[in-house]
Amino acid sequence: MILIGPMVMKAQDGVSAGSTALQLTLDQALEIALSESNTIKIADMTVEKTGYAKKGSYASLYPNVNINGSYQRTLQKQVMVMDMGGQPMEIKVGRDNNISTSATASMPLVNASLWESLKLSGMDVELAVEQARSSKIGMVKQVKQAFYAVLLAQKSLDVVTQVYENAQKNYEKTEQRFNVGKASEVERLRAQVTMMNAEPNVSSAENAVLLATWQLKAVMGIDLDTDVEVVGDLNDYTQQMLAPYVSEDDLSNNSSLVQLDIQNRMLESTIRMQKKQYLPTLAANINYNYSAMGDDKLSWFPSSTAALSLSIPVFDGFQKHFNIKQSQVNKSMLELQREDVERNLRIGIRNYNDQMALCIKNYEAANATVAIAQKSYDISEKMYEVGKATLVELNDAQLALQQAQLTQAQAVYNFMVAKASLDELIGKE
Repeated sequence: MILIGPMVMKAQDGVSAGSTALQLTLDQALEIALSESNTIKIADMTVEKTGYAKKGSYASLYPNVNINGSYQRTLQKQVMVMDMGGQPMEIKVGRDNNISTSATASMPLVNASLWESLKLSGMDVELAVEQARSSKIGMVKQVKQAFYAVLLAQKSLDVVTQVYENAQKNYEKTEQRFNVGKASEVERLRAQVTMMNAEPNVSSAENAVLLATWQLKAVMGIDLDTDVEVVGDLNDYTQQMLAPYVSEDDLSNNSSLVQLDIQNRMLESTIRMQKKQYLPTLAANINYNYSAMGDDKLSWFPSSTAALSLSIPVFDGFQKHFNIKQSQVNKSMLELQREDVERNLRIGIRNYNDQMALCIKNYEAANATVAIAQKSYDISEKMYEVGKATLVELNDAQLALQQAQLTQAQAVYNFMVAKASLDELIGKE
């Protein structure tokens, strides 16, 4: 409190000095987060990077063209010795200068495993897109929960501020009664202590609002020094909470399951690609050479070839066979993993639905309690003014009202937090 208190006062001074704070609603917070958050930017870059990788994989279908050139200077010619009529004769072989240039082009004509690998690259992009969607859904949940936390902190601040103002007002009344001899010294001191005990709660609530706002700005990806004013109230969501609710249990859009399904299809494609490695491959090659050699005068000679290359796999020590078996085991493991994930997700759906139902019951109970507690406090206040109730009874009534108001706000907050988590679980965008 000692460390954060000066920052709270500084922020308040900045607002009072005429600084314009950013009015921030939930929709605006989500819009800013989806455009400014580094998490979303990284997810989009991952999709872009995977798209480039997919385009790069298609290069295997195009001709691969290379141009080469070389120059060789003979420092000492090779000598050959030949038997000529029984006499050895030494002959120097080669030329001083040798120049060669060539252009080669090759491309696959029939390669089934290569074509299947291109489909696998397309699935990589699909998986990256789904991972980006998962990041956005998770970001929406985090922003919503951080936004609701600010509203809860603001509601708590309103409640404790009201309690402090009531305690201050009661102290003033007790002081007046003490001055005319209608209240004892004990009552006056007790009212003063109650007022002084309520003041630190206000400072703590202000700090809670500040910290919750910082957390919201951090999740949104904006500068922590940006002045923002969160617009809204938890009571704005009571109508949504009390509306007829239909339990949602459709997991077809759940990002975790969708990613597992994509990975399963990728393993199926990998198995097909590995099986197609048993098939022959056919490639075309074209080569054109232009070379020259000589001592002082160079003579140029062109040459060219065109060829078809057929490769038939015969035996590789069962490497392809064991690779296929390994991929099949991975696929079975992934299917079992998906079953466990789906089972846990359905447990999560039931848990969130139960939490939301409990929050509705707590809110309805707290709503009725607030009305009763408010009426009890009003009666106690009037009775205290005429001397028919003690300060202890008034404080008890105020404490009951404060607790009921906080319970009411907590119920709305818990409902909206659970709903945000449920929306993420079912993959709602």
